[in-house]
Amino acid sequence: MKTYRNPKRSDWTSLCKRPNIDLSELQPMAQSVLDEVSKRGDDALIELTSKFDKVDLKSLVLTVPSSVEINQELKSAIDVAWKNIHAFHAAQQPTPEKVETTQGVFCWRKSIAIEKVGLYIPGGSAPLFSTLLMLGIPATIAGCKEIVVCTPPNKDGSVDNAILYVAQKLGLEQIYTVGGAQAIAAMTFGTNLIPKADKIFGPGNQYVTMAKQLAQQQGVAIDMPAGPSEVLVIADESCEPAFVAADLLSQAEHGPDSQVVLVVVGSENVLSNILLEVEEQLEQLPRKEIAKQALKNSSAVLMNSSREAMDFSNRYAPEHLILATQHADELAEKVVNAGSVFIGNYSCESAGDYASGTNHTLPTNGYARSYSGVSLDSFVKKVTFQKLSSEGIQNIGPSIEVMASAEQLDAHRNAVTVRLKKLQNG
Repeated sequence: MKTYRNPKRSDWTSLCKRPNIDLSELQPMAQSVLDEVSKRGDDALIELTSKFDKVDLKSLVLTVPSSVEINQELKSAIDVAWKNIHAFHAAQQPTPEKVETTQGVFCWRKSIAIEKVGLYIPGGSAPLFSTLLMLGIPATIAGCKEIVVCTPPNKDGSVDNAILYVAQKLGLEQIYTVGGAQAIAAMTFGTNLIPKADKIFGPGNQYVTMAKQLAQQQGVAIDMPAGPSEVLVIADESCEPAFVAADLLSQAEHGPDSQVVLVVVGSENVLSNILLEVEEQLEQLPRKEIAKQALKNSSAVLMNSSREAMDFSNRYAPEHLILATQHADELAEKVVNAGSVFIGNYSCESAGDYASGTNHTLPTNGYARSYSGVSLDSFVKKVTFQKLSSEGIQNIGPSIEVMASAEQLDAHRNAVTVRLKKLQNG
């Protein structure tokens, strides 16, 4: 990790840069995948899976068994996470309220589920069954009529049993064994076997991310622009250096293009202790080579005050923000830009990834300045309604006529005028 001490504010922008991604080859490659799937459907999916994943599929469709055999300890852990994630997202259901804006004019808004959602679940060497929990649970609570799940197959064409267990709990009858940009293409255009989605969710590598962005040009919505995982930790003398180091490495092990940022308030000693812990814990990790690459893209920054530290964090806009400070609750009130915030020494980022209840599908690459993480709202449209009585149109009709005339939209004005004349003439 590169170390910076009390950098000038004019240098913060350069310190907040993410690892560069070369789009010159990435975008054309992702576009070619979308084009192939658009033209040749399932045949293209089978060929692309053989080419990229080295798996020769006999079928793209996997029937979810009614009973799935998994380790009892893991099953119990998933059940705990399920309960908490369900409780948190179910609490987000709104109660529509009618507002009488003028006497006789009633307005209200209603949440209506998106009919077909596509969920991309990363798989292969690290099957992320937790992502299926995070996306599938709010989709079912929202009432989405069709949930399309795509996940990369193992070398033998199978899917990890933990993913199947979650799929079975969600009541899914089948999932599709296709991954990468080709899975996004399948849900964008639809094929004979895989339905077209109205909105696509889920994290993935840079090809998946680019394919999702290209899908928007085809009229398919996506959850958010997302890239490599990241975390920013603000720590002071009240922190546990071992905890902070573990949190930094938990993100660094995601991938070589992940980024972690440590911001220490006021103490060279704390900075040194945390960096020493990072070195020691790194050597114990099975994925240490991946984490080492990520740490090359990462930095440690020493700041004079918690106010400066938070200003820097808000400039960076992290996907995950951990506050390992003495007055963490007070500092949390100053958060402006972050995907999800973890307050205090015992609120590890892994809790949000798995089982606290909040959603782990979050904006990265600075998009936390303008995007929220996935929630129940992500799976619904907000439709507005209005109902005018005869009294209502008489009360606001004249104002509408004047405004329509000012914009020279005579048909708009007339839609009111004919009603008012009808009421005047009985």
